[in-house]
Amino acid sequence: MTLTSRTRALTSRCTRVFLVLLATLGFLHSAQAQNWPTQTVRIVVPYPAGGGIDVLGRALAEKLATLWGQPVVVENRPGSATFVGAVAVARAPADGYTLLLTSDSTVSINPHLFAKMPYNAEKDFAPVSNLVIMHLLLSAHPSVAAKTLPELISLAKAKPGVLNYASYGVGSQPHLIMEVLKSKADINLVHIPYKGGPESIRAAIASEVQLAISNIPSAKPHIEAGLIKPLAIGGTQRSTHLPNVPTFAELGYQEVGASAWYGLLAPAGTPPQIVARISRDVNRVFSEPAFRERQIAGGFEVVPNSPQEFADYLRIDSENRAKAVALSGIKVQ
Repeated sequence: MTLTSRTRALTSRCTRVFLVLLATLGFLHSAQAQNWPTQTVRIVVPYPAGGGIDVLGRALAEKLATLWGQPVVVENRPGSATFVGAVAVARAPADGYTLLLTSDSTVSINPHLFAKMPYNAEKDFAPVSNLVIMHLLLSAHPSVAAKTLPELISLAKAKPGVLNYASYGVGSQPHLIMEVLKSKADINLVHIPYKGGPESIRAAIASEVQLAISNIPSAKPHIEAGLIKPLAIGGTQRSTHLPNVPTFAELGYQEVGASAWYGLLAPAGTPPQIVARISRDVNRVFSEPAFRERQIAGGFEVVPNSPQEFADYLRIDSENRAKAVALSGIKVQ
């Protein structure tokens, strides 16, 4: 046998071995997916306990535990703009037993906001399913001499740098929303950051600030009590919870994008069969009328989808958030 013939034969044998290994690996992944889960599944929430995303996560975990016949626990890992929880999941084994329930901050905003990132938002996670969209509301203290967003803008133009607004941190959704509004309306409002959403809405109620951005459940009781007044809300359609409040879009400020989402991610490399299984079961939970209605009553728009649909959504959302960050001029070193 010539050297060329021996080389060809060796190459052929190596190719066959490689194909066998691929087939074996595929079989193992398939078997792993069919048997999954066989142990506790951990859902990491990179926010403190008690908030809206935490409550949603625990409700979902309870339902999934029933479906899977295994414990599903929520682990709160707050800190550093969701970095702590996100890094924990990005470095976890890609076996479906560690999931990340987070907001748009983690994968759509942070990469454009921070000069240095401890994880790669595109490469370190596998999209599983979007869950809900939360439209955010701009409210004002009753002492503010404006009943509508156009009146507020006129007032801000007449008194530049006098009005201020609360957010729950530099680079937070409220911060970006108001900075984009400032840019598009050509007004000057002063940013006052607080530690969290509840603190920022309380500041507006107490007249420490004139304006605040919050979710519907946080604001609605105070609106009904006359402690704050609503000016505009996110979304393409008016909220059924506050039907008299116009959207930013209908008032001519489509770019403001006053909405946030909560979604489920897995570590990159998690077998597609397991990702698909989790996504199907999450969609099954959200299709239950009682569970679905409970989320809608809480002010959420329910939007579970497939891994591919969520991946496509994330791509567009990240592009939109990049524009918002650029408009805001915010960059965290």
